[in-house]
Amino acid sequence: MLLKYNISRSTIAYWLKKYSTLDQENTGMSKQNEIKKLKGRIEELEFVKEFQQDIIADMELITGVDMSKKSLPKTLAKEIALKKKNRLKECGSISVLGLANKPSTKDLKHKKTNN
Repeated sequence: MLLKYNISRSTIAYWLKKYSTLDQENTGMSKQNEIKKLKGRIEELEFVKEFQQDIIADMELITGVDMSKKSLPKTLAKEIALKKKNRLKECGSISVLGLANKPSTKDLKHKKTNN
């Protein structure tokens, strides 16, 4: 078509842009909307990942079993190890384990026998 009518590509692009329909313009906008949705989804998944890593770190601190090293990729296991280290620095080992101000099972048994 270009050679037959001796029209340049830039001329055709100009006229297409100038006289494109609203539907054609919306497809360009839908790509922007799709990118915006995907960015939102990425943020959501990063939040979920952080939350799951927090749970794994807490579970490993409570149980004393390092499951992440065995079952997760090295990068994720390192992130969880760092979370555990930071948690211990922030709260101290006893409060992280949820044992602060709670009676032990020995204390509970001792109270029952004395009553």
